[in-house]
Amino acid sequence: MTQDSPLIQALRDAVAAAPDQPAFRLHLARALIRADATVAAVVEITEALRLDPDSPEAQQLMAEALADSESADAPAAPAFDWQHAERQVDGVVGPRFAVPVESGPAADSADEYETDSPTVTLADVGGMDQVKQRLTTAFLAPMRNPELRKLYGKSLRGGLLLYGPPGCGKTFIARAVAGELGAAFLSVGITEVLDMWLGASERNLHDVFQQARRSAPCVLFFDELDALGGRRSHLLHNGMRTTVNQFLHELDSVDYDNEGLFVLGATNCPWDVDAALRRPGRFDRTLLVLPPDAGAREQILRHHLRERPIENIDLRALVARTDGYSGADLAHLCDSAAEQALIDSARSGNIRMIGMADFETALREVRPSVSSWFESARSVVMFANDGGQYDDLADYLKRGKVR
Repeated sequence: MTQDSPLIQALRDAVAAAPDQPAFRLHLARALIRADATVAAVVEITEALRLDPDSPEAQQLMAEALADSESADAPAAPAFDWQHAERQVDGVVGPRFAVPVESGPAADSADEYETDSPTVTLADVGGMDQVKQRLTTAFLAPMRNPELRKLYGKSLRGGLLLYGPPGCGKTFIARAVAGELGAAFLSVGITEVLDMWLGASERNLHDVFQQARRSAPCVLFFDELDALGGRRSHLLHNGMRTTVNQFLHELDSVDYDNEGLFVLGATNCPWDVDAALRRPGRFDRTLLVLPPDAGAREQILRHHLRERPIENIDLRALVARTDGYSGADLAHLCDSAAEQALIDSARSGNIRMIGMADFETALREVRPSVSSWFESARSVVMFANDGGQYDDLADYLKRGKVR
């Protein structure tokens, strides 16, 4: 089932007709979870909990949606210091949500979130020379040359936002940046932050930043940034808006030192990220990550074929015929070709190698998955390219690269 299925559309219509009925929203949320639309499901469950905070059904469904280890009857999140004065964050007034760090043994407790030390570097990223050059210019060169940075007054404040179609290697590039810097890598997704309890999401976000600060130098990577920092004007529930406010507070580092903390974000929909997160000192630099070029496709195909039995594979022909395929598409293509050989071997009882005939069959079945993303992006480029922030994407579309 997809998000465009008749069932989900009918449930959306029911919610629109009776927005104050939590039961309709929970039915819609279940359907969205089955369609792998977890973010949209969380929004609907959050609104259902606002309408009926004591609903055990909604609490249980939220726990399932977030893959949270807590049960529905878990104790409430630790209390916040609500005595903080209200402050204005980019035109939105609300509680500050700055969580004080506890003194004593609790502050020295074990880190909750897993960090690692990537061994991959940009040299392991196949092709994508333009991406590497932009990363070096905007991010890596100033970090590697602190004396020159001081001489020219270059600030390291702010983060880098990687955007582009799904399956094109944004997470791998983020890990490669950490490897280049010799820094720890902490990857954060929606399930590590969002929580059903009031204020707990803000606390989780604060804890993530605190752990990254303790692990400095550290690359803190937020996947699906639009889910954690979506436009507040589009959010139905006030709890999500305050999560964005907390995000802004952590990035501004008014109370904390972010020295040695390098923040990267990835999103398929940068136009859905709150405008305040895109301002100077935050995610103010963007990098478009496109489907792999010819050099990258060759390396990706080699990687996925290196431990498989192959013969007479015309790699140059495969590279030429997979223009517009994402890295995930190429992996699926190799899996499909291997599957053809496996099934044939099982039927005949004679093990054979993977050949070009298997790839011919796979190419008829596996098509580029990014076409729909580019169609949506085209509308944004045409009607919402304020300030030229998507000029690189517009240039790619003008060159007719989309299949």
